Amino acid sequence: MNHDSYSPHYIRSILQSVKTIALVGASANEVRPSYFVMKYLMDKGYEVIPVNPGLAGQQILGQTVYAALKDIPKPVDMVDIFRNSEAAGPITGEALALDPKPGVIWMQLSVRNDGAAARAEAAGLRVVMNRCPKMEYGKLSGEWAWVGGDSGVISSKKQALHESGRMQSLGLGPKRGY
Repeated sequence: MNHDSYSPHYIRSILQSVKTIALVGASANEVRPSYFVMKYLMDKGYEVIPVNPGLAGQQILGQTVYAALKDIPKPVDMVDIFRNSEAAGPITGEALALDPKPGVIWMQLSVRNDGAAARAEAAGLRVVMNRCPKMEYGKLSGEWAWVGGDSGVISSKKQALHESGRMQSLGLGPKRGY
């Protein structure tokens, strides 16, 4: 896998298949990127479970915060790492120790750990590094253009907005009985 460039198909397939996300490094501070990424993903229909040992037992956006991945009482589909590149290694190790394992390790903008990625891929997980799922969702759904961004996706199809807020024509977001 070339982790310097991801195809829209690869990112789309991840965003379509994931339903439950463990967000490691979640913050209760409304101006922190992890807070508004969590809110955005929840607004798009994903279940987001915050992980932060300093906030364990508290609530962020109505969700209970857990101290570690192993403390989450249900399986997760994706681990979104909002920590630095060095911390991504041990967090990936924690994710690989889960049973069942998540299907995806996602490292946020400026987070890259090639060793952790190689271990995860060897265990059969998909990996994304140095990307934000909120931004990637926005690019693929056409929302990125609403704020003047270039999605890099060219299409002549008109984007149809489902009542849930997800883009129908791209089929993004978890399937919730539609």
